[in-house]
Amino acid sequence: MDLNGLSADQAPPISVPFRFFLTAPLFGILAGILILFSDASTLSNRFSMESIAVTHALTIGFLGFVMLGALTQMLPVLAGVKVPKVGIISKISYPFLLLGTIFMIIGLMQEFSIFTLISAVLLGAGFLVLTISMLIGLSKVTNVTSSVRAIITSLIFSIFVVLMGIYLLFSHGINSFSSLHVVIANVHSVWGVFGFAGLLIIGVAFHVLPMFYVAPRFKNFCKTKVVGLVTIGLIMWLVLNLFVDSHSIIAKIWIAVFFWAFATTVWKKLNDRRRPIVDVTIWYWRSSAVFMTLGAFAWAFNDLYDSVYIVVVSILIGSFILSIMMGMLYKIIPFLVWFHLNARGYMSIPTITEMINKKLAKTQFAFFIISVFGFIVSFFMPTLLPLFATTFIISMLMLEYNIISPVLIYARIVKTKPDFDMSLFSIPIEGS
Repeated sequence: MDLNGLSADQAPPISVPFRFFLTAPLFGILAGILILFSDASTLSNRFSMESIAVTHALTIGFLGFVMLGALTQMLPVLAGVKVPKVGIISKISYPFLLLGTIFMIIGLMQEFSIFTLISAVLLGAGFLVLTISMLIGLSKVTNVTSSVRAIITSLIFSIFVVLMGIYLLFSHGINSFSSLHVVIANVHSVWGVFGFAGLLIIGVAFHVLPMFYVAPRFKNFCKTKVVGLVTIGLIMWLVLNLFVDSHSIIAKIWIAVFFWAFATTVWKKLNDRRRPIVDVTIWYWRSSAVFMTLGAFAWAFNDLYDSVYIVVVSILIGSFILSIMMGMLYKIIPFLVWFHLNARGYMSIPTITEMINKKLAKTQFAFFIISVFGFIVSFFMPTLLPLFATTFIISMLMLEYNIISPVLIYARIVKTKPDFDMSLFSIPIEGS
């Protein structure tokens, strides 16, 4: 592992990212339960309330919590970014996001307008408070690396995505829809997937793959051009979607090509890493590269089939992001436990690879992959949907158990006396 450039003195308390990480799989479990008790034909309609609720249980509840939790720790530690009052900000945004997501799901599925309206306020405040504070911290960075540029771009996209989401929720809350409602919903989805999540994953990969996997560094073209080219494609798609929708496939192919190129690069970097040790996180990165490629091109060409297969497209693209997030949870959480304990002066601690049961992690991966392909099969054979909703729930339950294990190790060790007295150093402590 290459730990060069890590900044321990700016690391926020470990509770900041952990509260987000430990909550994320719970929303995955909830999404699985919603699928289990929903009608397959209803879920096939992307604009049904059940479909929107399940989608956002995963995108906000799982993916959003993991990404925001990771950023609160990665920005200070990996990029030296000082996020203003990150401890306080996270304590404010976390309950807003938690309650906002729950209120949105209940409000949409039960048609409780007041819940939907409250969720718009809570989610908007939760996302914007945390995102803007991160952008403020990033604006003061003197050494703007490729990762920092990608993260800044992704966060700017996230602000637009959040504002559109607030508008859409208010529209549902007051049951009044403008003529642009579907267009805004499409932009909200595409910019959320490719602009926010996609570019964030690309930016993080620039730093994480060489650090965690001792993989070759990305070439300058990839680090300096790809984010800009994807951004151009997303803006081009917006313009074409608004004014010449019949030609929007041009921008879709543009975006798909660069995500395919990135996926291929990731696959090659993993093949060329200096320590070719295979673990479940490698499986997740590889599966995400496959899902990214298939999902991006399926999205690009779905218009040729009148969007009949949009559910399959959503499953593939969603699985690309889910795979990355699960794989990173298995890396980030043990690393943070080791990192924070080491910074406090503890030396007699398990290694990063010892903190999670490898067999259980591989079993969880198998259940996840079975679920993904099962959901695609269920699109054509709806009677199988309950079976694969169950495997997905099991996968998320196992993930929750797996990531709690390192946290319990931290809680147990931190109660003991450190091997070295670190009181002379400025180390963040819980509650600071």
